Amino acid sequence: MNTTYFDAVYDVVRVIPKGRVTTYGAIADFLALGSARMVGWALRQSFEEALPIPAHRVVNRVGELTGRLHFSTPTLMAERLIAEGTLVEDNQVVEFKGRYWHPREMEENDK
Repeated sequence: MNTTYFDAVYDVVRVIPKGRVTTYGAIADFLALGSARMVGWALRQSFEEALPIPAHRVVNRVGELTGRLHFSTPTLMAERLIAEGTLVEDNQVVEFKGRYWHPREMEENDK
């Protein structure tokens, strides 16, 4: 079976640890294909197909919850992050740098 770009995005998003966040750009960088915008399109498609993807853990490059409007309610993204221990104020991850996770960490943990 051929893996699509969207499938590759979903595979990365599925392994973001609870309590951590990453960015659209970090996922695109890790996959070395596409752009942050394409990652966003993939995540939007996951909503349309009701896939079990923790998309709430993907934010923009400064920690803003820019994808929140694609959730069933505009507050659901923040609610899910808060439930995992990530503080959110004004649709922004508090202490973003400390919560940031890059997909390269998967490879580092495998060593």
